[in-house]
Amino acid sequence: MRWVTRAHVHVDRVACPWLLQRFVDSDAEFLLVARNLVDRVAAEEDATPFDVAGAELGHQGDRCSFDAIIAKYELKDPALLRLADIVRAADTGKMENEPIAAGLEAIATGFSLRYPDDEENLAVQFEVYDALYAWCRIQVAKTK
Repeated sequence: MRWVTRAHVHVDRVACPWLLQRFVDSDAEFLLVARNLVDRVAAEEDATPFDVAGAELGHQGDRCSFDAIIAKYELKDPALLRLADIVRAADTGKMENEPIAAGLEAIATGFSLRYPDDEENLAVQFEVYDALYAWCRIQVAKTK
């Protein structure tokens, strides 16, 4: 499938492609375009928009796009739900809700400075999310 969102990836626009590729669509192709082109590219390329205003897979109230994907695809993995708490707090600026969120925001900003090319940025940051997901799996296992 093709997926489309705004260019200049940051927290949610890195977390969502990671989530989609790892848990929903292993053959996902991501199109990263200017905000004003998302709707047109979605129609022309038969791509599903995410993390844009009005998209089904966008922010809903205090929930971010990562949450919308988890809900739509009925992902129940407790480690993903733990990761969603971190992503949500970092993406919505509510760092007080999750102590790790400030670190994720800092990492996202640093990667954006180091890798201004969105595709390269996604490739290197997927490693961050793989590691954070592994940590979440350990944290969830400790609570059982």
